[in-house]
Amino acid sequence: MTGPDAGPENGLGTGGEALHTWAFSDDPDDQRVLREATAGSGAVVLGRRLFDVVDGPGGWDDTVGYGAGEVGKPAFVVVTGSPPESVRLTGLDWTFVTTGVADAVAAARERAGDRDVVLMGGGATIGSAFEAGLVDVLTLHLAPVVLGAGTPLFTGGTRRTLVQRSVVATSTVTHLTYEVD
Repeated sequence: MTGPDAGPENGLGTGGEALHTWAFSDDPDDQRVLREATAGSGAVVLGRRLFDVVDGPGGWDDTVGYGAGEVGKPAFVVVTGSPPESVRLTGLDWTFVTTGVADAVAAARERAGDRDVVLMGGGATIGSAFEAGLVDVLTLHLAPVVLGAGTPLFTGGTRRTLVQRSVVATSTVTHLTYEVD
């Protein structure tokens, strides 16, 4: 999910930007995957640490952010122990849920209507939702880099069977989509 030493000032960790090169690629398949994923998003769930990165001074702006330049802005639901005192990105629809990932996903489903709920992360948020059985489809963007350390997506837990739905290989990444059985 990130390289080593990730934090508010170094959101993707050392070397972690290599994990998201595809999102800025000129490759038509990368652009299509990004466009289709963001266009279908009605709400996005993320954890507080990721919120602190994207809402921080070096975070998102009009050119960099969830689907920036691609689609309208989905609702964002943040799983947190304590909501922030203020929000820099006031043009986005933020909801802060303090009662856990299951309640955050339920709030996101309400906000999304008939569109998709996307678990953007970070790793602990996605892992918790996966472990709780709240994930129906798992899309991974496998970048050709080994960072050696950082934040893993999975740290153990319940065994799940995945059914391959699609594989799209580009010069920057392999996009893998699975149904969770």
